[in-house]
Amino acid sequence: MTGLPLVGRQKFPRRHWSMLRSAHPIGSPARGGSKQHLHGGGQLFVVNRGGRRAVRARSRWRRLGNENINWVQVEFYMNENTFKERLKLFFIKNQRSSLRIRLFNFSLKLLSCFLYIIRVLLDDPTQGFGWSPIIWVNRSLPLWGLQVSVALISLFETLLLSYLSYKGNIWEQILRIPFLLEIINAVPFIITIFWPVLRNLFIPVFLNCWLAKHALENMINDLHRAIQRTQSAMFNQVLILISTLLCLIFTCICGIQHLERAGNRLTLFDSLYFCIVTFSTVGFGDVTPKIWPSKLLVVIMICVALVVLPIQFEQLAYLWMERQKSGGNYSRHRAQTEKHIVLCVSSLKIDLLMDFLNEFYAHPRLQDYYVVILCPTEMDAQVRRVLQIPMWSQRVIYLQGSALKDQDLLRAKMDDAEACFILSSRCEVDRTAADHQTILRAWAVKDFAPNCPLYVQILKPENKFHIKFADHVVCEEEFKYAMLALNCICPATSTLITLLVHTSRGQESQQSPEQWQKLYGRCSGNEVYHINLEESTFFAEYEGKSFTYASFHAHKKFGVCLIGVRKEDSKNILLNPGPRYIMSSTDICFYINITKEENSAFKKQEKHKKKKESKLSYHGASRLPVHSIIASMGTVAIDLQDTGCRTSSKPTLALPSEGGKEGRRPSIAPVLEVADSSSLQTCDLLSDQSEDETTPSDDEVSAGLEYAKGYPPYSPYIGSSPTFCHLLQEKVPFCCLRLDKGCQHNYYEDAKAYGFKNKLIIVAAETAGNGLYNFIVPLRAYYRPKKELNPIVLLLDNPPDMHFLDAICWFPMVYYMVGSIDNLDDLLRCGVTFAANMVVVDKESTMSAEEDYMADAKTIVNVQTLFRLFSSLSIITELTHPANMRFMQFRAKDCYSLALSKLEKKEREKGSNLAFMFRLPFAAGRVFSISMLDTLLYQSFVKDYMISITRLLLGLDTTPGSGFLCSMKITEEDLWIRTYARLYQKLCSSTGDIPIGVYRTESQKLTTSESQISISVEEWEDTKDTKEQISYRSSHRNSTSSDQSDHPLLRRKSMQWARRLSRRVPRHSGKTTEKINQQRMNLYRRSERQELAELVKNRMKHLGLSPAGYDEMNDHQNTLSYILINPSPDTRLELNDIVYLIRPDPLAYVPNSAPNRKDSFCNTVGQDTREETQL
Repeated sequence: MTGLPLVGRQKFPRRHWSMLRSAHPIGSPARGGSKQHLHGGGQLFVVNRGGRRAVRARSRWRRLGNENINWVQVEFYMNENTFKERLKLFFIKNQRSSLRIRLFNFSLKLLSCFLYIIRVLLDDPTQGFGWSPIIWVNRSLPLWGLQVSVALISLFETLLLSYLSYKGNIWEQILRIPFLLEIINAVPFIITIFWPVLRNLFIPVFLNCWLAKHALENMINDLHRAIQRTQSAMFNQVLILISTLLCLIFTCICGIQHLERAGNRLTLFDSLYFCIVTFSTVGFGDVTPKIWPSKLLVVIMICVALVVLPIQFEQLAYLWMERQKSGGNYSRHRAQTEKHIVLCVSSLKIDLLMDFLNEFYAHPRLQDYYVVILCPTEMDAQVRRVLQIPMWSQRVIYLQGSALKDQDLLRAKMDDAEACFILSSRCEVDRTAADHQTILRAWAVKDFAPNCPLYVQILKPENKFHIKFADHVVCEEEFKYAMLALNCICPATSTLITLLVHTSRGQESQQSPEQWQKLYGRCSGNEVYHINLEESTFFAEYEGKSFTYASFHAHKKFGVCLIGVRKEDSKNILLNPGPRYIMSSTDICFYINITKEENSAFKKQEKHKKKKESKLSYHGASRLPVHSIIASMGTVAIDLQDTGCRTSSKPTLALPSEGGKEGRRPSIAPVLEVADSSSLQTCDLLSDQSEDETTPSDDEVSAGLEYAKGYPPYSPYIGSSPTFCHLLQEKVPFCCLRLDKGCQHNYYEDAKAYGFKNKLIIVAAETAGNGLYNFIVPLRAYYRPKKELNPIVLLLDNPPDMHFLDAICWFPMVYYMVGSIDNLDDLLRCGVTFAANMVVVDKESTMSAEEDYMADAKTIVNVQTLFRLFSSLSIITELTHPANMRFMQFRAKDCYSLALSKLEKKEREKGSNLAFMFRLPFAAGRVFSISMLDTLLYQSFVKDYMISITRLLLGLDTTPGSGFLCSMKITEEDLWIRTYARLYQKLCSSTGDIPIGVYRTESQKLTTSESQISISVEEWEDTKDTKEQISYRSSHRNSTSSDQSDHPLLRRKSMQWARRLSRRVPRHSGKTTEKINQQRMNLYRRSERQELAELVKNRMKHLGLSPAGYDEMNDHQNTLSYILINPSPDTRLELNDIVYLIRPDPLAYVPNSAPNRKDSFCNTVGQDTREETQL
């Protein structure tokens, strides 16, 4: 800096410099005069004092020919350097200095009021007569000196602030009320300095209380600005109201006391008493003003109070209502002492709120948690009513705000929260936009509170990779389509998963007279729990034993179902790792039970008591006693003779050929503690090659289609889990994917022409979204037998995109067709008469409706039409609202359905989270709502493994060594197994499968059960002969379990016979009358069904389709189905029971010396990998 000219140095810090090049600079000498040029190298600093800007420039100045270069000094922001601006900066603009000035002014006003009170107390009102005591007072010299000093300072400050805030209109400054009050209180004291005669003149100094109120308001505002804190408007308004009320009372007290110096000569206390009695409208009348000025002042003050106070109260009430809407704040003290979680939603509906609260607070250790709801919309009326219930009002706090604002996140104390749940709005018309909002909320929360665990719900799978950082993510469309796909091959998988992820004690419908409701309700209480093996009473004794050995014996002894493990040093959960997995003391065991082991009590029983109990309880599932909170102990003595490994090529559970004595139950091979090559039937799992796996059929050869096993080469979205599937050697041309239009490769135009060997699976959806890809993958998984693959037809309202066709063209027997389920012709072309399952997906365009529950109206009516036209078709429907399940397959005059409706209401009144579980469509797995899976995300807060286990069960994730979900059907040849415990042993000893539940279908006699259930559900609490009804129904169920066709529908009858029955009605009893009415209804249904059948056949003939495959007489209306999750060991098996199995991964037994992936996969998966095992 030493080489720079003086202009560039910082010797003059008050100046701001810049150099401007000009041809004729201002103030430059004449053209012929001498010129000075600044040249050379150096640095120039341009500094702005106010902090506005600081520019550092480096330049090299040169002389350019004969051009004149002159530099002119320019000073910026010179107005800020004036004395007035500096004062304004100190008194007004600077927040901290302004706060100090306000505080000093407030103290002066309070001091002046205090001096006035001292003057009143020292004054003697008896001196003087007439009106003189009102005009003149006795003021001592020291007191006068203090008041004059305060007046001088106050007046000087007022004039200075008026000068600094002057903006061109002098009258605006003079006519302000604070300025006028200051003049009235300060100028008379200053006059007394020059005119001592007026020293004892009365001056209304008590009016300074209003100036103190004004200074207090300004001080609070400056305080908020200085500490950078936004205080609520409620606090400011309450402060204003209190200060206004105090000023009114103080003014009235001082005014009455002074005016009554010429009257009653009241003291300050008497004036205070009079004001309080008057303003409270009590009015005793013992103290009253005597002279008219006092009375006039009272009238004026009352009028002012009637005008000012209601305005203040109205503003306070308005702010209170606004605060109630916004919810206020969650206090920092509570956040540091109590635990809370935050729920972020776009819009809060009552169903969503109750599902979350019921599921979250169902866990005992979460009872002390607070739930803070952060929602940008105003609280709904129903939500407000619910949150006013004492049960929730003390634990749930509603805050209106946005997760994208740091201020609102600070109000919710997000950085101190135990977790944050971010839910998407599935009722939005644009679901992609809803996902984008969810993504932004997740990003905002992660940015504000990086350590807060995130639980995020996303709608579309293609948006999932944006929130990979979240701790737990549930993608709605992934789970939805995978669950619907498994419903087609494992019946009621959606109901199974829903019951597993809901918290229940298994006490639903335990007072019902229906036996199936009791059994179904008790088994619905089973959930998935975890425990460390070395700390477990259930599994500690099986350390060093095989997984299947531990699973079987734990179920036999304690009634728990061990389904998976996780190693200590691994994050992957293995479902049924198979008999070769050896249990370790550090393993985490996952099991299904009514309650977790920590909440269980263990009672040892004598052997003879066990035998006695065995004799009493071994009468099937209908007479099982209710045991302790643990599931029923195994009471059946199972013969565990070692029969060796059979060499049969099929994993059959057929009756062993070596029979013992007549009448003795056949023996079952024991489950070995440690599996070896001789005892494990690996041939069943891998070595045995079925005919369909080794040699292609003639149709496949002629069609030129060969299947391979591998990973799909193209995924429609980022983040899909790779799954080993059946694939084609070459992808199918896009034209061949169209089912209803021929092309140059084939000429088929309907499903019948293709000649499929297996029945179709039809999916009716609005668009081919990326989630639909997850419907195809589980149905083409490598462990599905090739000969049992069902053709998949996508019935789409809108044509699919090219990238979606690119993804599905590698899968065998996958087609699409543009059409709608509203159109009967489209249904017939896509092969609805040859379909095994029809999956109806809720349309996105109808999810949003003016009335929330009307969002499912179109889907329900369309499914009802399908139900009436194709009664034999298995229809699986997705709904938006679970409450609408009661309209599925609706029959208005069905007494049994009406009785179940009453049962549902009773369970809901008892506080059940699964009140809808007894609806027949849900129990049978024919209806599903994705909102029921919201509890999966809620449960993951306590059970962080639930999402992983559910994804493994649904086939969304594949972990090496982890099993998969499948099913098997109990036939007449398998009834020798008898009980569920023996089935458990048979599966564990032969194939290593782990059964987890039973899907049971029963016949119901409507003529009997309808009448009984309609009476008993209403009056079971008052009925005395309940036991007789239970025994009757249980015996009836056992008699009908082996033959489900003992109640055939009425065949063709004449109308004359129906009229004859109607004429005989008065002669019969009420029970016979109901039977006759039921027969008449069946006759009416038959005629209506024939009419619908004729309609369908005529349309098929018109389209050129053969009506041969249409079965209009098949009807499943008189059956009911339900699920038994982890039933007790002595539950009797019945004909046509479908058992849910977790089968070991066949690839886990593939030798390491396998030549290549294709050969090993194609040659090792044998007959045992079929979805339905022939017993």
